[in-house]
Amino acid sequence: MVQEIYIIDDDDSSILVFRELFKNDTDYKFISVKSDQIDVALKNIPAIIIINEDAIEVDVVDLCKKIRNDDDNSITPVIVVSSDGDKEHRIDILKESIEYYIKKPVNEKYLYYTVKNLNRLMNINRRISPLTGLPGNVQIHAELKKRLLNKEDFCVLYLDLDNFKAYNDVYGFLKGDQIITFTSEVILNCVHKNYAEGTFVGHIGGDDFIAIVPGINCEKLCQDVITNFDEKVLSFFTPEDVQKGYIEVENRKGIIEQFPLTSISIGVVVVEPNRFYNILEIGEVGAQVKHAAKSVVGSSYAIDKRMPK
Repeated sequence: MVQEIYIIDDDDSSILVFRELFKNDTDYKFISVKSDQIDVALKNIPAIIIINEDAIEVDVVDLCKKIRNDDDNSITPVIVVSSDGDKEHRIDILKESIEYYIKKPVNEKYLYYTVKNLNRLMNINRRISPLTGLPGNVQIHAELKKRLLNKEDFCVLYLDLDNFKAYNDVYGFLKGDQIITFTSEVILNCVHKNYAEGTFVGHIGGDDFIAIVPGINCEKLCQDVITNFDEKVLSFFTPEDVQKGYIEVENRKGIIEQFPLTSISIGVVVVEPNRFYNILEIGEVGAQVKHAAKSVVGSSYAIDKRMPK
């Protein structure tokens, strides 16, 4: 996934330096933005923001405050590069929860590895789920808001498992965790197989996942996820249960109930410009369409394409 790093300066003096430093790192993309256009950078939720204090015409402390007060960028790392050696000035900047203040002249290798290591650390910290390594709800909401504000065409896939509680009751939570991890791998592999870029996969929690992909047609992706899931999930059951096609669970009244083997349901919301005003509306429609998918026995998907009247 390409990491977008925004360089804030008013004379474009920094962008060439960073592009040269990272010319062999195709995973990094550097974008120059004027200080009075900081909203552009904030809207796109960059991986890192770098401010060249010597090349901006606004107060750097105020600029840092604006970044930190933006909800979607509350954890976006910020580096300030400056020739100002005053210690109090440096402290004033760091008080705004800015990660690094680098004094000029800058050693290029020091700058290079500072950016690389900070990005690596953030990638680790953003993996909210220790089980799947996928980003959680903070990043999910930010990603949805970013695409909505940019008026992109995209599909939101809400995925979860059917009869998962019954599986946990029979096989235990450790085996249940294995199915969760397996599900995340299936989703990631299928998303990356179908799309070269512009994708996002998150773990909402438990057996609930989300995938965001560009465009308004994702039927093949849904079909691939179901095919791959259904083919491989059987390995998590005993041969006897596979042969029966169901598992048996004793309920609270001591009565044995039968549940189909674990399957996956996918509810898809197609998002086009002006269809939704906020991410809550997307979530509401997503819940409805996922319910429709879950009403079908076995793995299935349902796609909502309704446009507002």
